[in-house]
Amino acid sequence: MRLEYQILIALLLDFALGDPRWAPHPVRIIGRMIAALEGTARRAIPDVRLAGSLTALTVILTATLTTGALIWVAAWVHPRLGDAVSILLLYTTLAARDLADHSNGVYRALARFDLVEARRLVSWLVGRDTERLTEPEVVRAAVESVAENTVDGIIAPLFFAALGGPIAAMAYKAASTLDSMIGYRNERYIDFGRTAAKIDDGANWLPARFAAPIITAAAKLTGQRAAAAWKIARRDGRKHMSPNAGIAEAAFAGALGIRLGGVMQRRGRPVNLPEIGDPVVTLARGQILAANRMMYAAAGIAVAVFLAARWGIAALLKM
Repeated sequence: MRLEYQILIALLLDFALGDPRWAPHPVRIIGRMIAALEGTARRAIPDVRLAGSLTALTVILTATLTTGALIWVAAWVHPRLGDAVSILLLYTTLAARDLADHSNGVYRALARFDLVEARRLVSWLVGRDTERLTEPEVVRAAVESVAENTVDGIIAPLFFAALGGPIAAMAYKAASTLDSMIGYRNERYIDFGRTAAKIDDGANWLPARFAAPIITAAAKLTGQRAAAAWKIARRDGRKHMSPNAGIAEAAFAGALGIRLGGVMQRRGRPVNLPEIGDPVVTLARGQILAANRMMYAAAGIAVAVFLAARWGIAALLKM
């Protein structure tokens, strides 16, 4: 089966099923491997930065080789089994449905006027203190999570899947998981996680820049402010501490006419993030639903663009 069809089926599976909690998920397995290797590497290698670099490279290489081996063995048994395993692995690299389910749960809690539950649910999406968030702050956190994960959980995996199939997509997920676990600029990880953070920044550089036009098109498709999405992405996309995360957040902020960023609390300490977007409208819970509609539209546009590029390149090579 052509890779393009495998990717389409995997995305449809993600839309329909989301993350199957009952099944072993590669990202969770990668996470356990990172946790196990961190302690071993720190004890065995005195140079903390070297220990972290070797951990990151070992995790990515292991994920890549294991994915390739699984597909090879399955295809050796039967070509259709190889296709099925490839589709299943691609499916596990995508997170559109899971992201929508989590953020929609926050919306439903707010719609019931259960702010305590909304705070609890949004804490699963963000790395900030949520116990004292007001309703607009909960909405802001949820929309920021949808925006950032539109790249990490959808556009980037689709980009790497189109570029190199399940193996490339899983290598990307390994790099992304490393960054989410050890790529912090705190005392514990500033040196150990430096390589992981740099690899993730490099892997997301192109997908994040594809995100601006993709999200702008998604805004147009879903009836949001497409011109503002493009304008704010260009104006505010570089304000974020991350070289990549700010682009998607700025595009979402512009499309929804809201301001993201600003002051938040992390581990009891105030953190001042750059303000992104213009407060054309006030933050309200319905914007979570609007953000999810844009996220789904962006997924559809991204897969169409990346697969069309594959077909176009293949046609040129045959000429």
